[in-house]
Amino acid sequence: MVQRGMIDDPVTALLPPSPPLAVEPLLDAIREQADEADRTRNLDASVVAALKANDVVVAAASVELGGPGATVLQIGRELEAVAGACTSTAWVLWNHLAVFHLFVGCLGPDHQRLLRGVVEAGETVCFPAGASSGVRGVIEGDQVRLSGKGAFGSGGRYADWAGVAFVVVDDHGDRVEPLDLRFTIVPVTGDGVRIEATWDGSAVRASATDDVHYDDVVAPLARCVPWYGANRAETLREVPVVAPRYREDWVGLSDVWLAWMGVGLVGSALRQAIAETTGRRSILGKRMVTHPTVQLNLGEAAALLAAAAATAETACRQVDERITAAAVPTEADYLGQMALASAALAQLDQAMQLIRRALGGNGLREGGFFDRYSRDFQAMPLHINAHRDRVNLRLGRFALGEEQDPF
Repeated sequence: MVQRGMIDDPVTALLPPSPPLAVEPLLDAIREQADEADRTRNLDASVVAALKANDVVVAAASVELGGPGATVLQIGRELEAVAGACTSTAWVLWNHLAVFHLFVGCLGPDHQRLLRGVVEAGETVCFPAGASSGVRGVIEGDQVRLSGKGAFGSGGRYADWAGVAFVVVDDHGDRVEPLDLRFTIVPVTGDGVRIEATWDGSAVRASATDDVHYDDVVAPLARCVPWYGANRAETLREVPVVAPRYREDWVGLSDVWLAWMGVGLVGSALRQAIAETTGRRSILGKRMVTHPTVQLNLGEAAALLAAAAATAETACRQVDERITAAAVPTEADYLGQMALASAALAQLDQAMQLIRRALGGNGLREGGFFDRYSRDFQAMPLHINAHRDRVNLRLGRFALGEEQDPF
């Protein structure tokens, strides 16, 4: 029988073997700035610069764009490692990789030169288009003038480009008929672009999920493409794409990568809980590590972590197999990867509760590490892309043959 002391890291031993990671040389620096980033709500500038100079920042770019065309699973494992060191940093990187994938799918082959330039420069992107967003565009000859606000622009203050979904209006500000929705990208540092530091969430505090304002921002009309909105995933299965990987919708990919980020965060929380428990004593000096309930709760947390990692790995491999075969994803494929990711996050949520229970009130008071881990994790299952209510409702309607709500 293998004894506990014979394994350097029992948590890692329970997870799928990790591939070589591009981000490995940066992990110590990312970890060292995590608490300060949480306190100041800003990532360390040197960490941001190092990420932009690292191959991980172009992992979602296909070889046609000058990128490595990393597998979906490889990207997930990179994000797992970063999230285990600092979830705010991982959130910014995750957002960039997911929405860059979206931008390539939307802009398509006609804008391959522009996209390749973003990759070659190691630039990052953001997409402020959450609830309460509203951007209008007035067409003036060969350009469009953009005004309005985009909400929830994760990573915006660290980014180089912002994606803008907008409605075309006339000179009086009235929507043109029929409804004309378009998409473009603009430089974050360009004239008229203003970032308002509105993010005050308790989790991923340094993710800079702020509002981005566009005050008469001018963009070339030639850089504007139709915005598919609610039927985006379906449309991407039919329109010309730069490479087969871009037929996969970004929401499904963001979900499986979010699951891997959860694995990284919960794995780190479990390791620290184990380290603290082995050195603590309870009432009358009894060693905490000998308490059956501590062993039980941490053991179940480890089981849930391993199950979530296996689920996330399966979801990623299914997507990678489709991409390799240049197979067009079906609606079942799309909903399936969202379902696996949501299920993995639900398992990880249970694991975090068990870790908290094992630490107990005194452990939470003495350790101090769990507060940030717990806050940061909650951003994952509550994110709209992977929210279990949204995902399970869509799955239920699909199973019952009911028409999907477009939103």
